[in-house]
Amino acid sequence: MNTTAQNTAELAFVKMQALGNDFVVLDGHAPLPELTPQRLRKLADRRYGIGCDQILVVDPAPDAESDFGYRIYNADGSTVGQCGNGVRCLALYVARRGLSNKPSLRVRTATTAMTVALQADEQVRVEMAVPDFQPAAVPLLADAADHYLIDDVRCHAVSMGNPHLVVTVPDVATADVAGIGARLATHPRVPEGANVGFAQIISPTEIRLRVFERGAGETPACGSGACGAVAALVREGTLAAGQPVTVRLPGGNLTIEWAGGDLPLWMTGPACWVFEGRMNI
Repeated sequence: MNTTAQNTAELAFVKMQALGNDFVVLDGHAPLPELTPQRLRKLADRRYGIGCDQILVVDPAPDAESDFGYRIYNADGSTVGQCGNGVRCLALYVARRGLSNKPSLRVRTATTAMTVALQADEQVRVEMAVPDFQPAAVPLLADAADHYLIDDVRCHAVSMGNPHLVVTVPDVATADVAGIGARLATHPRVPEGANVGFAQIISPTEIRLRVFERGAGETPACGSGACGAVAALVREGTLAAGQPVTVRLPGGNLTIEWAGGDLPLWMTGPACWVFEGRMNI
């Protein structure tokens, strides 16, 4: 009996990226091998696998209001409730694969429903979630929705369907993203972990941002992190409400708009198909 053959499975995939935040995209409409944490880590490994920040699975619609389901796994095999860069890649994947010809799609993750529309030049506009600043939504162990001090670091906390802490810094180039980011991302007051954004305010309609993502470390771009940072700073009054805000990330730029209150936030940015292949896992 060939034990090696029993313990391997061939997996078709597409490698995609959005502002350098890279993904392995799998089609859940066909049977997939079991995506164990060990297999997910192998897929994400940049030396022994394909290499990516996250693995995305495009699933059939989970309900009558949705066109597709959407699963997200970090490079360490943990699950995620939301990924703004990933959902733009999903829109391009669906169009390229001919899975839908609708001008806009309703997509649902484990935590969030979004509307995505593929535009010219592979730009994608996404209606993201309504930002939730309640500590329990993050979750963050705190008493009220306001600024917080965590180990003497002043930050905002916001859920975009996944958890974010936002730290304002004078210069993102010199910010201790690796040190402070890793410490806050796994802090005991954030029991499920958090993505930590470091925002430098350029003007009321422009910021620079670096993000340390839980389960992945610093990435070239984080779409939901850009949304969380803009939402927190609009709420604070630092950024202009209802105006397009340019978020300059190491991997490129996103445009974020939020009018405040109970309205959803909008994100526009690119997605890119890199290559496709098959791998034994």
